[in-house]
Amino acid sequence: MSEKRLLYDSPGEKGKCGFEDLECYQLALEVMVKIHAFSKTLPSDEKYDLYAQIRRCSKSVTGNIAEAYGRYHYLDSLHYYSIARGELNETLARLIDARVLEYIDQPDFEALYKLIRQAEQALNGFMSYVRRQRAGSQEYGDKKVGEGQTDYDVTLSEEENE
Repeated sequence: MSEKRLLYDSPGEKGKCGFEDLECYQLALEVMVKIHAFSKTLPSDEKYDLYAQIRRCSKSVTGNIAEAYGRYHYLDSLHYYSIARGELNETLARLIDARVLEYIDQPDFEALYKLIRQAEQALNGFMSYVRRQRAGSQEYGDKKVGEGQTDYDVTLSEEENE
């Protein structure tokens, strides 16, 4: 087995972890790179359909992991990690579509399938860790923190009523 190449080396201060240091993020980044490479092989009539969908959902995984990491309360973080997991599964669903439509051969499909499942397993593990840590619960309890719904009063001016 070949040595794993690091796709992204953070220029940040060593020893201070950010979302880009998470195993689940690094695996999701690898999924995104490989999905983008595969998407370039799709037929031109898929450019605005499967091509766009599979690229968008693979990028959304990394974006949602980053957003989740930036949230303070663990329940808020878990919400975005769950979205990332959903996007990862959507990426897999689009890959299955590509296999059924015979746009990807079985060995390449299986390699990507395994990588996606590995990323999902790492994300599930990190979500379990976040759940156990319960960051923010001391200050805010165990209820999801979020903005309340705002009621808007829309009143037409006299000129608009006429």
